Amino acid sequence: MFGFVPPSADFWSHWLLPVGISFYTFQSISYVVDVYKRELEPERNFLSYLLFLCFFPQLVAGPIVTAKSFLPQIRRPLPFLRIPIFFATFLILLGLFKKMVLADHLAETSDFVFVRPAEMTTKGLWIGMFSYSLQIYCDFSGYTDIAQGAALLFGFRLPENFRMPYLSAGFSEFWTRWHISLSQWLKKYIYISLGGNRIGRYFTYRNLFLVMAIGGLWHGASWNFVIWGSCHGILLILERWVITQFPNSLPTFLRPVRILGTFLFVSLLWIFFRSPDITSSLCYLQGLFIKKEGFSLPYTFEMNFLYCFFAISIGHIWGSFYFKDNKQLLNGFRKWENSLGKIAIFGVLAAISLILIVLFSADSKPFVYFVF
Repeated sequence: MFGFVPPSADFWSHWLLPVGISFYTFQSISYVVDVYKRELEPERNFLSYLLFLCFFPQLVAGPIVTAKSFLPQIRRPLPFLRIPIFFATFLILLGLFKKMVLADHLAETSDFVFVRPAEMTTKGLWIGMFSYSLQIYCDFSGYTDIAQGAALLFGFRLPENFRMPYLSAGFSEFWTRWHISLSQWLKKYIYISLGGNRIGRYFTYRNLFLVMAIGGLWHGASWNFVIWGSCHGILLILERWVITQFPNSLPTFLRPVRILGTFLFVSLLWIFFRSPDITSSLCYLQGLFIKKEGFSLPYTFEMNFLYCFFAISIGHIWGSFYFKDNKQLLNGFRKWENSLGKIAIFGVLAAISLILIVLFSADSKPFVYFVF
């Protein structure tokens, strides 16, 4: 009667969701819960709340910002003359290098392998798995670096999100170094709310499993993500049980072995994260441990993987020795801002970095976490 035509079934499968919906949903929950628990005063300025919710540098891929950490910055903005411009520029250049040179080159290798796991050689599957493990780190941490640098130029500090995670000597340590803002959010608003480790061992194990399963489901409505998160939950439970039963069984000199073991298991679980379905994941895992013939990985892809692996390893080792945290790194760069000569040197280094990015960057790929 009014000319209304009901939408077809196909229409509902192509809904356009708001950009960054999962991230600002988490941020909104943090505001509501903190205000409810009286840990935060309600924000009286609606525009300030909107800025907290829609701050563009981290809107689409994090890091997740809590109201308690960001709203006070809006009330007391950093004066322009105190903005660490060099440090912000360094973060942006570092993020661009991670993304355009490392992650995008690694993506060429991992994409080639994950499209045809049943047809690849065992060697190619192992290289493809490690390529994706390094790719997702460089891709996601690269975006975080760019977001942190861009936010600093506006006078806002975003939380640290990565702390050389592949140097972790255990799964608990890994989740204190990887996607730190998500780990802390899940810990505060879900794990502790469920009781944390205050109500007995078995409830602690239950809470660990539920939190990691929910964290996996947050990435997408797929059984692969649920399996990925659940497996991390099981590994955290096993690790906690071993430490409880054998507190002196992990001597310091075994730390390199534990680091390699953690990296291996984390990389194996990334297969579920990257594969389109469970069948492909199981096919990939089977090919890793049952030697078979098939397509060999192109030589250029193998060399790209080795170059990127070497660069990331050097970055992790160098960072672990010289930059314990962002505050130390920031203080180091503040010293550069007091001398015209040092400013000139930094300008030259920045120019060289840009040239390297232009010369060695791969074909552009979308950021991995844009889909979450």
